[in-house]
Amino acid sequence: MNKDEILARLKSGNEKYVSAQKADGDVSQALRKDLMENGQHPYAVVVTCSDSRVVPEDIFSVGLGELFTIRVAGNVLGDNQLGSIEYGCGHLGSPVVVILGHTGCGAVGAAIEGGAGGYIKFITDAIMKVIGDEKDGYRASCLNVEAGVRQAREMLAHAHECENVTVVGAVYDISDGHVEWLDA
Repeated sequence: MNKDEILARLKSGNEKYVSAQKADGDVSQALRKDLMENGQHPYAVVVTCSDSRVVPEDIFSVGLGELFTIRVAGNVLGDNQLGSIEYGCGHLGSPVVVILGHTGCGAVGAAIEGGAGGYIKFITDAIMKVIGDEKDGYRASCLNVEAGVRQAREMLAHAHECENVTVVGAVYDISDGHVEWLDA
């Protein structure tokens, strides 16, 4: 699939999810066996929050092996996440990367309120740096996603095996299930 077909498939899958009562991605024994024997070839890398309400495979109505999912609170990108994106694109051949934020994000909310302590501070400090003085949660989530898109694009520009990768940003609305595509 080319990038336009992949994005259309993700968008169509999200529309299917919004009206669904249950997830229906393929998780069959036959598919698991095929993936084990032939390896994975996900068509998209999705970087999203660890929030239990944000499950990309359900949000996009897909099954096993279709997405290479990277989850971290606040969907912030550090070296480990960037390395995972590079692996998904360079070694697994995924031509599309989606940086997926969401409404009601606790990490974004904590950043708006001035940050957090402990190890959570590393997450909120990264978000605070990119949202500045923004106090609107939705807008702050968008700014955080846009920063992730820039980081991923910058890293991929230096990875020769990832030359033709498309990086897009999106925000998932946890209340109604829709994904808003920011630049696709």
